[in-house]
Amino acid sequence: MRKTVLNPTPDQTFEVIGEGPCNFVRVLARSREMQVAGDVEGACNERFQAFQRLAELIPEDEEINLEWNHANSRAALEVIHASAIDHFLINDFELSAALLEMLLELDPEDHLEGSELLAFDYLAMDEQELFDEVINDVSDKSPSRELLLLWSAYRRDGRLPEGELKRFRSRFAPYHAEFAAAEHPADEDYLRDIESERPSQRALARELWLRTENLWVLWPGFVEALREA
Repeated sequence: MRKTVLNPTPDQTFEVIGEGPCNFVRVLARSREMQVAGDVEGACNERFQAFQRLAELIPEDEEINLEWNHANSRAALEVIHASAIDHFLINDFELSAALLEMLLELDPEDHLEGSELLAFDYLAMDEQELFDEVINDVSDKSPSRELLLLWSAYRRDGRLPEGELKRFRSRFAPYHAEFAAAEHPADEDYLRDIESERPSQRALARELWLRTENLWVLWPGFVEALREA
């Protein structure tokens, strides 16, 4: 088997050249196949082990930016992001954050928008100073940003700031309605909508709820405050 290497490019980035266990395109595809087949634990293990192999390649004392337009390098970044999501969903916020911090070091342009999930991780760990740093990298157009700012204020002060709440209601009404709702079924109507070419805002709002539901199980007071408001 050919040795896996970091190949420098003229753009001062690096390409991950590797086969077998370090063919991250195949590893990522295989993990997705496993997940679709119902082997979620196996898929998560596959992704985390792939991340560990990648981490062994990255020198600690050198700045390495992976080339997004190179298929295997992009897949390596996607593996890190997917594993961060895996750990977030089992409430391992510390490891999820560590993975995302590495992702942003390797991809400063944040093609996968890892800053958003990292902000959720930091709030879950009550790392408000780190949250304040990363929230500026989450787009103003993102409903997640408004949700994060509301949750941050609630974690700090135990109440929802009127200005942020008003903005969430007006700019992202379907998201406010979803997070204030009593039920969030992943039923056939939702699945048909979210899998369509142009999902509705209502379906996207439910997707955000489902992606972060584990947080609201741990901290139900925030959602209760949204409903009461």
